[in-house]
Amino acid sequence: MIEVGQPFPDFSLPDQNGKVHRLSDYQERYVVLYVYPKDDTPGCTKEACAFRDNQELRALGVQVLGVSPDDAASHQNFAAKFSLNFPLLADEGAGLIREIGAWGPKQMYGKQYEGVSRSTFLIGPSGTVLRVWPAVKVEGHSDDVLLAVKSLLQHA
Repeated sequence: MIEVGQPFPDFSLPDQNGKVHRLSDYQERYVVLYVYPKDDTPGCTKEACAFRDNQELRALGVQVLGVSPDDAASHQNFAAKFSLNFPLLADEGAGLIREIGAWGPKQMYGKQYEGVSRSTFLIGPSGTVLRVWPAVKVEGHSDDVLLAVKSLLQHA
């Protein structure tokens, strides 16, 4: 997994509306990029809605970006259903997800398979990774991210 201090790879991915986003579009801003497995599933919905409702992150000028292997049409339905107020990036084929180390072995109902590891990356204005949350537990996660951002801003 990509580590603190490393540059986050620039990417070029479409969102739920077909608009292409690049990390370089967000220079001079903090970016929270969270990787989630699948649109409209219980854990992913709870996580997305928590980021949607975290008004303090927006007030601090932080850009939240969700990314999963789902396609833009799936993202569009998910964003509309839950009134999500940030881009959901379609990483079909999971190229970026694999590159940043958020893909790997998983197990469900005794079966092993490869898939998305729910992870979050806090990226600084210079494109450097400032914090990594691997194997995210959804409950309280957006609040943990907010505390990390506030701490960084206090020491900046």
